[in-house]
Amino acid sequence: MTQPTRSQTFFNEDGVAGLTHRAFTAAMGYDSNDMSRPLIGIGNTWSELNNCNAHLRQLAEAVKRGVLQAGGLPLEFPTISLGEIYLSPTSMLYRNLAAMDTEEMVRGNPLDGVVLLTNCDKTTPAALMGAASADIPTIMLSGGPMLNGHYNGEILGACTDCRRYTAEFQAGAITAETYQAVEENLVRSAGHCMVMGTASTMNSLMEALGIALPGNGAIPAADSRRTRLAQAAGRQIVELVKADIRPSRILTAEAFDNAIRLLHALGGSTNAVVHLPAIAGRAGVDLPLSRFDELSRTTPLIANMRPTGQYQMEDLFYAGGIPAVLKNLLPLLNGDALTVTGTTLAENVSSAEVSNPEIIRSLDDPLAAEGGLSILRGNLAPDGAVIKHAAATPVLLRHSGPALVFKDVADLKARVHDPALDVTKDHVLVLQNAGPVGGPGMPEVGNLPIPQKLLKQGVRDMVRISDGRMSGTSYGAIVLHVAPEAALGGPLALVEDGDIIELDVPERRLRLRVSDDDLAKRRAKWVAPPPAFGRGYGQLYLRSVNQAPQGCDFDFLRGRDPAGPVWQPKF
Repeated sequence: MTQPTRSQTFFNEDGVAGLTHRAFTAAMGYDSNDMSRPLIGIGNTWSELNNCNAHLRQLAEAVKRGVLQAGGLPLEFPTISLGEIYLSPTSMLYRNLAAMDTEEMVRGNPLDGVVLLTNCDKTTPAALMGAASADIPTIMLSGGPMLNGHYNGEILGACTDCRRYTAEFQAGAITAETYQAVEENLVRSAGHCMVMGTASTMNSLMEALGIALPGNGAIPAADSRRTRLAQAAGRQIVELVKADIRPSRILTAEAFDNAIRLLHALGGSTNAVVHLPAIAGRAGVDLPLSRFDELSRTTPLIANMRPTGQYQMEDLFYAGGIPAVLKNLLPLLNGDALTVTGTTLAENVSSAEVSNPEIIRSLDDPLAAEGGLSILRGNLAPDGAVIKHAAATPVLLRHSGPALVFKDVADLKARVHDPALDVTKDHVLVLQNAGPVGGPGMPEVGNLPIPQKLLKQGVRDMVRISDGRMSGTSYGAIVLHVAPEAALGGPLALVEDGDIIELDVPERRLRLRVSDDDLAKRRAKWVAPPPAFGRGYGQLYLRSVNQAPQGCDFDFLRGRDPAGPVWQPKF
């Protein structure tokens, strides 16, 4: 005998509980026929405080249409919205809170399935982390990327060109009028950043994981096909409920390998190296940093995407989108992995075609033989660090130089552009106390600005090292996520001005040329910085957050606890 669904249990409960559930639902205009259908939740991260997600109301309506077409009952609910532009000190501080919100709303309400609407960087991993733990049928749906910006015959991309033009302005290479014109022409539609930043990366990886419909990654936000995709997601979630296809059947070790392969092939964001382990930890999949490096060495870079290449998400969509990239990658992928279409990844991309081989290359004609990211280790990062070597100046991938140390973000802000700063292009800029605990929240400050005195000399890249993160839209010879972090007494905390640091990306090495004895003496004098929070969510965060290699999730949230029948003690 088929087990009743969660909503059937809820609406058919005996006594006053069942009566109350039915009567109050009827107050919203629904009748017994509606309440007999699969109840589909639409988790919406819409917010006017999150520009990337400000158009999700319209997509939610399209999802509802699809659910109704397939015979389900759609009910929309809000979840925390994390916007990079407005939220301080960093949206990453609240990713786990948003994941908790999603999980508990899914778990606590009588939902049979859920479509999760996301877009900006942290909303996507947060929602999937929560859904993976609650483990009811789920489809991820992103809001899509912005249209390309345009200025003076040049295509602009947020926020790669935010940084590039700011550096040129600080160097005195462009006028204030040009700088303002770029600002006015950069963002011209709804959606997330249109380069291969973190939002583009994570929403594309949802296709490789099999938890989103084909097209989720690249259809522009302003394109009507995004609305049609939302409607299709509404129809398909009802089918997933009928077939009882849950995230636990989709988010397998093979699916994570597929996502990592796509990450490398796209030259995607370093932030995925934090988010994927966090999602995997919820799914019960072991995903060490070493797996990222293993797959990088055997996955060519085939997508010509900024900031590592020349094109943007709108161009990628016209060239065939993520399905076309996956089809070219198929010989390296687990093509028989199950997806939310109810069929395999290989079947999903079987009809995809590349219309512009300059944007989506073949495995035989890649942009680079290896993927875009590398994992580094050494006495400066015993638990690992990451560099997006595809976006770095090649000559800096093997570099030794003296350290110039900034104790924290405040110190960096106060001194980096000081004309008296004793710095040359050969220095290695080091930022301490920007990690999960020290940041707090591991802010996107790892792309330390080039000192203005060097910008005026023509310098546009330097080796920079920190325990923080950087935006996926950033570029340069930037080493990130150094673990253990400085605030916990990791070796990064012991670096002093003038210490020689050796970076060797081909050998995957990051070394501090200081003897073990000297490091031990420094460690004996080291004092931990005071905690950033004394109460509330911040204190919970500091007490529970894991380090970057484990995805910065809370230690008590890892794992899956499938949502069971919903009941309420009413008598």
